[in-house]
Amino acid sequence: MSDTKEYIIDQAYKLFLDKSYEAVSISDISKAIGFTKGALYHHFINKEELFKAVIDKYLNVISLRDIKEDITLAEFIEFNISYVTRIVNTVCIDDLPFVPVNYLSLMIDALRHYPGYAEKEERFFTREIDKLDVILKRAVKNGEIREDIDTYLIAQNFFSITVGIAADMFRQNSPEQAIAAFKDQMYQLYKLLKR
Repeated sequence: MSDTKEYIIDQAYKLFLDKSYEAVSISDISKAIGFTKGALYHHFINKEELFKAVIDKYLNVISLRDIKEDITLAEFIEFNISYVTRIVNTVCIDDLPFVPVNYLSLMIDALRHYPGYAEKEERFFTREIDKLDVILKRAVKNGEIREDIDTYLIAQNFFSITVGIAADMFRQNSPEQAIAAFKDQMYQLYKLLKR
């Protein structure tokens, strides 16, 4: 049943991405997955619940929860680059043309049609910046980076670069170019912070 739900989520993602939340009907989703509406409703009670599952899977931003306690800033940067690359590769589906405005539209649909999404993301961003601040403070204490910095502001910068990859995807019009720009930005900021 889990594989079936994942299949439905993946197919619905393609539809929501290609059209919009408003333009996609349950009938469209049923037709795309080859299920009756009844079979679809067996897995998701309505279009809203399915949309939330799509957003939760495809618009998740990096979380630092998997990072070990004693990670260095250099290790964090490598982890972050690897994780963001995986996210971009998940979000960008090979059998769909890359259309940057579709991703922006999906984010806007999430803000409009996913109750509590904006607040959830705001809390998430705050927690992640706080965790990154701890990593930076440890990097200062261990002599990895300069001590004359405001670690919280630098944590915000690192996080802004990470979420800014979405804007780079629009500007570069290529996921690969956006990842390359992201790597360059992360390494350049680290180079500026080094002792």
